[in-house]
Amino acid sequence: MNDPGCCEKEENLYILALETSCDETAAAVLTDRGGRPVILSSQVASQIEEHEKFGGVVPEIASRRHLELFETVVNKALREAGVKMDDITAVAATRGPGLVGALLVGFAGAKAIAMARDIPFIAVNHVAGHIYANFLVHENIRSPFLCLTVSGGHTDLIYFHDTTEYEILGRTRDDAAGEAFDKIARFLELGYPGGPVIEREASKGNAEEVELPRVLEGEDTYDFSFSGLKTAVLNYVHNARQREEEIDIPDLAASFQQAVIESLLPQVERALDNYETASLMLAGGVAANKSLRQRFSELAEKNGIHLYVPPLDLCTDNAAMIGAAAYYRLQKGQSDDLGTDVKATLTM
Repeated sequence: MNDPGCCEKEENLYILALETSCDETAAAVLTDRGGRPVILSSQVASQIEEHEKFGGVVPEIASRRHLELFETVVNKALREAGVKMDDITAVAATRGPGLVGALLVGFAGAKAIAMARDIPFIAVNHVAGHIYANFLVHENIRSPFLCLTVSGGHTDLIYFHDTTEYEILGRTRDDAAGEAFDKIARFLELGYPGGPVIEREASKGNAEEVELPRVLEGEDTYDFSFSGLKTAVLNYVHNARQREEEIDIPDLAASFQQAVIESLLPQVERALDNYETASLMLAGGVAANKSLRQRFSELAEKNGIHLYVPPLDLCTDNAAMIGAAAYYRLQKGQSDDLGTDVKATLTM
């Protein structure tokens, strides 16, 4: 559904954005200042404690907690922004990808608000949200730009001709990078979520101690693969245990982390060689990893371009990034029909 008049009064634009794709119940309010989206509030209620004992997200528990937290989180976001529900001029929610039950909570809530207030409803791709988080904090990002979106469910390399026209260059063929972090952390009984705990252990270890594969190394592809790396870690641990050898967890974590990073870099370098690129961008939860940021900073410097990465609180799941993606659609007069449904396997 197109509604060219939905954004005529930019000074009165207030977007209420909702994110419930996995285990964070999040709401944010954004407005327009100088032709850019600006965060007025951002509230995130984490469910880590509920899922930590299981070593990963339990979909039924996640959905139930979203229902319990939804109204409280939305009201906190409105209060923090200093606006009332009557002031909201558009509402956005994550359509997918994600857990169906979890997605439905935010999606149904957003559609109910849109229907009750007769305001535009915007269904947002979660991966797009991660990418547009960069536009909340960085001005004048030069196009065309190359973006690596790397998180628990996604590892996508995307080339943007401008802020809305793009092409997918490569995707993971199996596990996403963040999923590999979670699975290895669970296998090593380090805790959940896997990214931060692996990074913590890796900071104490030697990344050269354990030889691990860089899957797809040398292949002429923009795709990624982490299943073989995960299997190599499992085999290393099983073999060491059979020989009754002590496993140095920090060394293994550091070696694994380095292998993940070095399984991401060649495809990005190949794309930089083959596509005219003015800017390089990182997005997604794994973009919070300091070693990954450092290696990409070096890559950008080597190619004479600027690297854009969101701050840590905008790397992980949040509603502000969903509002940012919705903002750019509203600027084009676009919104979605209330009959739109969630899609767990939604792609860009």
